[in-house]
Amino acid sequence: MARAMFEYTKTVLVKVSFNKELFKRELEKAIDRLLPFEIKELFFWLKEFTLNKPELHTCLALVENKKRSF
Repeated sequence: MARAMFEYTKTVLVKVSFNKELFKRELEKAIDRLLPFEIKELFFWLKEFTLNKPELHTCLALVENKKRSF
């Protein structure tokens, strides 16, 4: 079940990546719902996903801050 939530999160983030504010909101929801190891995995996925989307780079800080708290 947890893996399904992670995959669903990635799907949603891809779909809303056209809007930075919406992307940030969905990312915050995901951080609240995912397990600690999934947040770490999400960080690595986001780094790869945002390589060609510089407007979304600031959103990486949200995940990185949460990741450090574990």
